[in-house]
Amino acid sequence: MENQKQAVRIQTSILNAAEKKALVWMASRLPRWVTSDMMTFTGFLGACIIALGCILSNQNILWLWLSCFGLLVNWFGDSLDGTIARVRNQQRPRYGFFLDHNIDCINEAIMFTGVGLSPLMNLNIALMVLAVYLMLSVYVYINSHLKGEFKLTYAKMGPTEFRLIIMIALILFMYVPGMQAYAKEVVVFGTPVTFRILDYIALVILVILLGAYLVSLFKDGRYFAALEPLEKNEED
Repeated sequence: MENQKQAVRIQTSILNAAEKKALVWMASRLPRWVTSDMMTFTGFLGACIIALGCILSNQNILWLWLSCFGLLVNWFGDSLDGTIARVRNQQRPRYGFFLDHNIDCINEAIMFTGVGLSPLMNLNIALMVLAVYLMLSVYVYINSHLKGEFKLTYAKMGPTEFRLIIMIALILFMYVPGMQAYAKEVVVFGTPVTFRILDYIALVILVILLGAYLVSLFKDGRYFAALEPLEKNEED
C-alpha cells in the first residue's frame, strides 16, 4: 500500500516550545500498555467531564471545578495520543488522522453543548461558536490534504492556550460575584434573549474566529486559483 505522507504541523503558539518538551518527557515515561487509542479515549472522557460539570453548575456553581478538572484530562489525552505514536515511532497516518479528528469534532460538540446548558452562556450562542469552530476545522482538514499543512494556531493561540483561558474564565465566574449576577435581556429579531458576561466574550471570540476563517478562505482561494488558472478554449 502507498505510504501516506503526513501534513506538516504548523504550531507557533505561545506555550508550544515548553509544552512539546513536557509532552515528550511524559510520553517517554508512560508504561508501554498505555496506547495512543487510550489517550484519545481519555481526551473524550475529559470532554464529557467538562460538559457534566457545566450542566451540574446549574445546581451549584462550584461544580465548575469539575469542568476545570475535565479540561486537564482533555488536554492530557488529546495532546499525548499523537505524541506517544511519534515517540514510539508507531505512527498510523490514515487511522490516526481519521480517529483523532473525528473524535475532536465529537468532543467539541459535547463541550459546547454542555456550556450552553449551563448558567455560563446562552445555548444559541454556544452553538454558533461551535458552528464556526467546526468550519475552521474543516478548512484546516482540507488544507492538510491540498497543501500538506496542518495549521494548529491562529494569532499565537492554540488549543492549549484556549483551554487555559477557559479555565481562568471558569474560576473567575465561580468567585467573582458580579460575573454570576450580571444578566441583561435584549430583543434579537423580536425574541427576548438573556445575555451574560460570557455571552459577550463568546461573541467576540465568534467574530475573531469567523474573521480568521474568511481571511484564510479568500487568501487560499486566490492561491489555489493561481495554481490552476482557467484555460481559455481555442475557439474563444
